[in-house]
Amino acid sequence: MSATATHHKESVRVDYLNVAHSIKSWLVTEDHKRIGILYLVTISLMFLVGGIFALLIRLELVTPAGDLVMSDTYNKMFTMHGVIMIFFFLIPSIPAVLGNFCLPLMIGARDVAFPRLNLASWYIFTLGALFGVASLVMGGVDTGWTFYTPYSSSFSHTPVIMAVTGAFIAGFGSIFTGLNFIVTIHKMRAPGLTWFRLPLFVWGHYATSLIMILGTPVVAITLLLVAVERGLRIGIFDPALGGDPVLFQHLFWFYSHPAVYIMILPGMGVVSELIATFSRKRIFGYEFVAFSSLAIAILSFVVWGHHMFVSGQSMYLSMVFSVLTTLVAIPSAVKIFNWAVTMHKGHVKLDSPMLYALAFMGLFTIGGLTGLFLSAMAVDIHLHDTYFVVAHFHYVMVGGAIVAFLGGLHYWWPKMTGRMYPEPWAKLSALVIFIGFNLTFFPQFILGYLGMPRRYHTYPDEWQVLNVLSSAGATILAAGFTLVAVYLIWSLKNGAKAPANPWDATGLEWQTPSPPPPTNFTHRPVVTEEAYNYPIVLAKNGEGEHQEEEKRTHEHA
Repeated sequence: MSATATHHKESVRVDYLNVAHSIKSWLVTEDHKRIGILYLVTISLMFLVGGIFALLIRLELVTPAGDLVMSDTYNKMFTMHGVIMIFFFLIPSIPAVLGNFCLPLMIGARDVAFPRLNLASWYIFTLGALFGVASLVMGGVDTGWTFYTPYSSSFSHTPVIMAVTGAFIAGFGSIFTGLNFIVTIHKMRAPGLTWFRLPLFVWGHYATSLIMILGTPVVAITLLLVAVERGLRIGIFDPALGGDPVLFQHLFWFYSHPAVYIMILPGMGVVSELIATFSRKRIFGYEFVAFSSLAIAILSFVVWGHHMFVSGQSMYLSMVFSVLTTLVAIPSAVKIFNWAVTMHKGHVKLDSPMLYALAFMGLFTIGGLTGLFLSAMAVDIHLHDTYFVVAHFHYVMVGGAIVAFLGGLHYWWPKMTGRMYPEPWAKLSALVIFIGFNLTFFPQFILGYLGMPRRYHTYPDEWQVLNVLSSAGATILAAGFTLVAVYLIWSLKNGAKAPANPWDATGLEWQTPSPPPPTNFTHRPVVTEEAYNYPIVLAKNGEGEHQEEEKRTHEHA
């Protein structure tokens, strides 16, 4: 019996999950894969809290009269929903979870460049999240997630400093992660992995890291100034103290518009991986898609003024921002068109990750096109601060970033856990989320066009039908998210064991076992092929078989 047990112990393959089991081994780990899992647990808890507030908001808006909560409580609900979802879920979601786990694997590295700094980034982010939760326990903040001054700096009687401190601290986690990724991509690529052999997921994270490093310090300093003015009564933004409230908007949006692309660029990288894998084709116009990520990152820093068309800024300055905002649509459109062409005549497999990729393409396109409406000054004056803006933002953030995150999570789940999830349930959840999302937010475009302002908990009776539809959709959307959580957790114990490469994909991360060993690779890989080097797929109409047969005959002759 002892010999059998010894033989069994030796036959168990050591991977990053079973190399050590103690809680301490997880809390002091320097393994990028474990740190990605730690981030996944943390942001999932934040998503749960933020999602509860979202459901409470929609429950309040079922009826025209504010009969569920008082207006002050409603202000706190939508503020805490925004603060938690943006600062503590959306911004770290794909980079901190999927980026941390996959990026070193995808470039053939043993780990990130600075493993200890990587662990520190998780602790810093978690500390910031705890400050955010503490502000919630202390009664919640009522300023809106944008913390507009002078209300946030001088007049609000809620724990603004606590929430601002949480966002300030979490920002350093983003800076550390971005720094780590840039150095890792530059210095730790496998032999033969040139810049134009990199997966587009890596290009997306490289562009995102540039925004993290250049933009996050600006919002960190801005939020620090809010706390200084609030605590020490030094006039910075409050006109009564000699400050300028519009200055806050310039500083805040200089970061917060690029922050939209911190959330969406990694999602675009995920979708590029999914489209290539499940179309069995190299991404059409690979170089254009790669450079479009950098173009988005650069242009995102010069369009912040479109948030301020009604703030009193110069009309001529607004015209410049309007034109620049329109230009941002071009590199985004490049990605959408190239993904569509990639699927053309490809051997498309509609597995659940691909369903999320298709959903991303449709929903993000709607979000992007409605952004063009808001970039036009005349239209924006009518739509500013209405539910049209809420719908547009959520089509980009939920329909884009969260849907891409779910697609990537399903795609790399077998690699992360060594287990497969039930595919029929995954396809059902993708369908439920798609239907629930559109039912939630599409009516809000109409409400905004009709003039319903956001952040109000009462409204005229004639808007009730659309609000009821939106609230019903939110219930369906919540059911879809819950279903995902249930079957993924179930799969951890009961799912079938995952092969090393369940999707027959080409990336380096699929050339190591599932789950990977602690060192990622037994031997350092050498790259000799371009990215997404899939074999020629036979066309379904028989023409491809004929051409392939002719090619083989010619080669034989």
